[in-house]
This record gives sequence, C-alpha cells and structure tokens, in this order.
Amino acid sequence: MEEAFQRLFGQVVRERRDGLGLSQEAAAERIGVHRTYVGSVERGERNLSLRNILRIGVALGVPASILLAEVEGRLPAAR
Repeated sequence: MEEAFQRLFGQVVRERRDGLGLSQEAAAERIGVHRTYVGSVERGERNLSLRNILRIGVALGVPASILLAEVEGRLPAAR
C-alpha cells in the first residue's frame, strides 16, 4: 500500500507540474530541492516528509490536502 501511495503521489505531482508548464528543474527550484529529488518523487521512489509535501503543494499552488485527496481518490477501493 505504501508503495502504491508513493507512486500515485508522484503521478499527481507530475500531472500538476506538467499542467503548470514547469520543468522538473523549475519545480525543484520552487520547492528548494535538487531536480533529481523531483524526479524520484514523481517515480514514487521517495517516502516524503510532511514538510516536503507541504513545500510541494506551495510550489504547485495547491494545498497539500488537495494533493493528498487526489491520491486518496485514486487508491484501490480494497485497502
């Protein structure tokens, strides 16, 4: 379940970033991390801290609660 959540969070972040027309590098600059970090988030390789989830939300112009709700809405019904 944790891996699925991370992967789905990464998909949501990528879709939001793409929707803003931001490169990974530009998003990373807004978040305050390295570009490779953004790539690893989008691939679902990172178990993010709450602080970084909040920073990603700010960088993408969306509350972290909305990002998490989008992920939760995509999780399989059987948990």
